[in-house]
Amino acid sequence: MGNRIHLSVPHMGGAEQAFVESAFASNWLSTVGENITAFEEEFEGLLGRPAVAVSSGTAAIHLGLRLLGVGPGDEVLCSDLTFVAMCNPVRYLGAEPVFLDSDRATWHLDPNVLEDALRKRAGKNKLPRALAVAHLYGGCADLDPILALCHNYGVPVLEDAAEALGARYRNKPVGTFGDFGVYSLNGNKIITATGGGVLISSNPAWIEKARFWSQQARDPDASYQHSELGYNYGFSNVLAGIARGQLQVLDRRVSERRGIAIKYQRAFSDLGGISLMPQPEWGFHTNWLSCFFINEREFGASRDSLIRRLEEANIESRPVWKPMHMQPLYSGCERFGGTVAEELHRHGICLASSSSLEEVDQLRVVNIVRGAVGGGPQSRLGGGV
Repeated sequence: MGNRIHLSVPHMGGAEQAFVESAFASNWLSTVGENITAFEEEFEGLLGRPAVAVSSGTAAIHLGLRLLGVGPGDEVLCSDLTFVAMCNPVRYLGAEPVFLDSDRATWHLDPNVLEDALRKRAGKNKLPRALAVAHLYGGCADLDPILALCHNYGVPVLEDAAEALGARYRNKPVGTFGDFGVYSLNGNKIITATGGGVLISSNPAWIEKARFWSQQARDPDASYQHSELGYNYGFSNVLAGIARGQLQVLDRRVSERRGIAIKYQRAFSDLGGISLMPQPEWGFHTNWLSCFFINEREFGASRDSLIRRLEEANIESRPVWKPMHMQPLYSGCERFGGTVAEELHRHGICLASSSSLEEVDQLRVVNIVRGAVGGGPQSRLGGGV
């Protein structure tokens, strides 16, 4: 059967341990320390916006939405095809998500669906408090029309770039277009601190407020006075050391992930009915995960049977995200469309994509997929990008 091939695992670069050891040497191990300050500065240097590191991407979304004024009775427009962590903070704040369908050409939020939702909400004099748009699997939404529509209706935008650090839209980093950008440092992401998240904004005052709230909103008073509601969302100085080392190898990890996706694509090029997630010309896709769409009739096997074949070979794979409107937690929420997101979920598969995945294991994945439809095995893979 061979060793277990996981979907996406951490890949250390070598510098992380020295930063972690410096935290131990200084005895600054919790939510204050040199690594945190340096990481936030380095992250700002990468993206050009002030940054605050917090305990998770979910925490960053929560803080961003609160800073946008989201509260009880509000609505927040959300990408339907996403992970639940983007929508839960809407509920934390007492608001309700309204889900927007995807565009088949990009897999991301459809600007036409957004336009319909904004027009109808404006007609009822009930505009949403914000839009939360997800950038999926290392790709990015078509932001120009999305931002233009939101600007016309006066709706602020939070970009959930948890899966898309390193991606670019028209040669500018994803997450730097909206009022806020959010990133994840979870263990399966393209770089990791084992956990954590980052919130960025062009407004330094907002970032300082988010930092204040993330530290239990403690007033500058020796008696531990609290005048506002805060959260225990601080980032660890130890984990920040891992994050600093990982940031040094981001470009390399992007290249490695893209290379795997392109190798898969070339290895399946003689098979019908299996296509790589769209890579629009206006975006730079990191291919954090190598995602493919399975046309069962043309491919000769279903997505689910392919997942079973891979699992039998001790290889992890997963369906594309289950849309939020299909989740029991959010089944009663309003939505605009949803059939495209459902189709992508039913027929989309995420293949093993770790940047550390050796070519021999990439070949195992390729030959299980090919074997599922009677395609001959390959002995080597072509070059990536």
